[in-house]
Amino acid sequence: MTAQLTQATGPQFSRILAIGGVRGENVVTNDDIAGPIDSSDEWIRQRTGIVTRRRAGTDTDVLDLAEAAALDALAKAGLTGADIDVVILSTVTYFAQTPAGAAIVADRIGANPAAAYDISAACAGYAYGIGQADALVRSGAARHVLVIGAEKMSDFIDPTDRSISFLLGDGGGAAIVGPSDFPGIGPTVWGSDGSKADAIRQTAPWNETAGVEGAEWPTLRQDGPSVFKWAAFQMGPVALKAVEAAGLTPADIDVFVPHQANMRIIDQMIKQLGLRDDVVVGRDIADTGNTSAASIPLATERLVREGTAKSGDVLLQIGFGAGLVYAAQVIVVP
Repeated sequence: MTAQLTQATGPQFSRILAIGGVRGENVVTNDDIAGPIDSSDEWIRQRTGIVTRRRAGTDTDVLDLAEAAALDALAKAGLTGADIDVVILSTVTYFAQTPAGAAIVADRIGANPAAAYDISAACAGYAYGIGQADALVRSGAARHVLVIGAEKMSDFIDPTDRSISFLLGDGGGAAIVGPSDFPGIGPTVWGSDGSKADAIRQTAPWNETAGVEGAEWPTLRQDGPSVFKWAAFQMGPVALKAVEAAGLTPADIDVFVPHQANMRIIDQMIKQLGLRDDVVVGRDIADTGNTSAASIPLATERLVREGTAKSGDVLLQIGFGAGLVYAAQVIVVP
């Protein structure tokens, strides 16, 4: 070989510089949705821990939520769109197959000509994006990466469905990953199990419903018992692997933010992890609901904003959902 390529190199470490978030403007109580599913406020609270969920109005779409979350993160980081090199949008509720929603959001926030692409990893999508952003920064391919998890889950809700729809809320969360002089993002532990793809699913592909007379709008369904067992008992070991990969032990964790799927799942995972009694736990699901890819950044943003999680704290996060897919990593709170 007569010529050698030069490969990109970057900083040794990366970290999250800031986290932003926005929730749907409408507060939806359990009483508001209990009738069509023949349920009650008490049953929903006992089964899920949800008291209210936030949903966006008809004039707001998922890209509006993504844009608002991105602008909030930029403001908190003291940056502008022009400082962003890559925009990653994780969502399963953007209706267009192409172009990527990330490119539209990048244009709205003034990030052109940033690279921009969407990922579909459901409730693990934000953690997937953080793993990619960490690699992009440390490789030298980007200096600042904007990772957004945004969902308008209410667009996919069947009000009569008792399996998942009463859990769901709308929102957007965003984080900016940049270079660091200390390790701020641990190795990502991730994976999938497509053999269980039917456990959380869309009722029908779009091509089977579009233009078909009498066809019902596709919505979401889940096999609640199997998803609960998988998440509650198999995701704890994944989270522990992320802690070990970061060179830490559970005693080193200050904050735990799992995907906000169900309060009972969160409680079971805490038991498995053996975390300290004083560890701060994200429980945003109680009044925001399950916002899929937005849930981890929204829960984290809330803890930081309220001062419960402090800059420099060691935070363990794990996302898990449809696919079935999962991803976990340890980060340092910005």
